[in-house]
Amino acid sequence: MKTAAVLALICLLVVKVSGQARDHRMRCFCADDGLKTIRLNRVEKLEMIPPSPSCGKQEIVATLKDGAGKKCLNPESIFVQELIKRVMQKRTQQ
Repeated sequence: MKTAAVLALICLLVVKVSGQARDHRMRCFCADDGLKTIRLNRVEKLEMIPPSPSCGKQEIVATLKDGAGKKCLNPESIFVQELIKRVMQKRTQQ
């Protein structure tokens, strides 16, 4: 019995306890570049997600009306850049 306890203690001392392995993959909401244009009358809400440690790129997510889901927009598209300018102008006017 005593040898079993000593053996268990030695095993515990030998075993290296490591933390949870980190996943270094990016966790972006948008898997691809996104849409270059979208019909504005279908957009309910527009979210601009800045780059972060978990995702190194800026993301633009449009929530569509009538529960049609969310669509990613391409932030490098001229249409989307103009849309962002308009949203920012409206925000500063309020």
